[in-house]
This record gives sequence, C-alpha cells and structure tokens, in this order.
Amino acid sequence: MASAVAASENNAALTTQVTAGEAIYARCLACHALAYDRTGPRHCGLFGRRAGSVKGFAYSDAMKNSNIVWNAKTLDLFLVNPTKAVPGTAMGYAGVASKQERSDLIAYLKQANTSPECKP
Repeated sequence: MASAVAASENNAALTTQVTAGEAIYARCLACHALAYDRTGPRHCGLFGRRAGSVKGFAYSDAMKNSNIVWNAKTLDLFLVNPTKAVPGTAMGYAGVASKQERSDLIAYLKQANTSPECKP
C-alpha cells in the first residue's frame, strides 16, 4: 500500500512538473515546434539525437560540430546559456537561468516526445 501511495505522489509531482514545463515551453514556440521545423529545429525525437542532425534543417557549423547528443544532462547544460555552451550557435536565446524551470521544461519535452504529436 505504501508503494502505491508513493507512486501516486510521484506521478502527481511529475504531472505538476510537466504542466509547468509546458508553460515554459511557450517561450520556445517563438522559434521551435514539437513536430515541425521553424526558425529552430523540431523537438520531437530530441532525446538521443545528435545536435545538428535534423535532415533539411540549416544548422550553424558550431551546432553541427558540437558532438552533443541530447539527453536531460546535455539539454540542461545547454539551456543555461546556449551561446556559451555552443559558441557560434545561431540560437540567440539568453537561456533559462532557473534550475527548476529547466528541470520542468526537460520533463515536458520528455513527455511530449511520447505524445501522439511526436509519433510518425
């Protein structure tokens, strides 16, 4: 019974984090979308993908040569200050200073990548 309660509490916390992350993702929508490229590349399929590898998207040489593979850790480091993480990137966004906001945003992106919008 205690494990069921703990699992329920964890699910509720994750749901809250994903909801907060979706609100933060609204900032990203100026340049990005989940399922299609805009000024920035799509975010569906982000986790496990090599930076600069979406076919047909015109990345900066800096991003193409960054050797980053996106996961929660690399995304967190990048989101702090994209231009510092990848000097020469075309992404001119100042970053997400709040560790909690980055965590929420990453939780949302993980969940969104399993959504019907991201399924082929």
